[in-house]
Amino acid sequence: MITRLVSLALLAGVLALTAVGFSYALTGDDGPRSATIVIRFSHFNPGLVEARAGEPITITLRNDDPIDHEWIVGKPDVHQRHRTGTEHYHGSIPTEVTVPALSERVTTVEFDQPGDYQYICHLPGHEEYGMVGVLRVR
Repeated sequence: MITRLVSLALLAGVLALTAVGFSYALTGDDGPRSATIVIRFSHFNPGLVEARAGEPITITLRNDDPIDHEWIVGKPDVHQRHRTGTEHYHGSIPTEVTVPALSERVTTVEFDQPGDYQYICHLPGHEEYGMVGVLRVR
């Protein structure tokens, strides 16, 4: 009986970790693509999201932190501009999103070229702290 309970507990743990670890998975082959990125303790989870070239992917950004963050995705030139920029709020460009504390934002992005596009929070100190992830376009 105890062995069975331990086995069930382990299975529940594996299922929970799988749900968290694979929250970036693309939905349905014929339906819209989507992913959820959770911001917690000034980190993105998951740190890798996959998308298909030429297909839109809807990203839900959920900020569970009590401070604001931003989600900027693009190639190195985009990030260099934001590292030295003074934009304090992002709201009209799908690849540049401000996510206020304890809130959620949804954006849809599409990249035509395969490659790795970093997503970074450029608020002071956040990138250095490790608030970086990758949108891998195949």
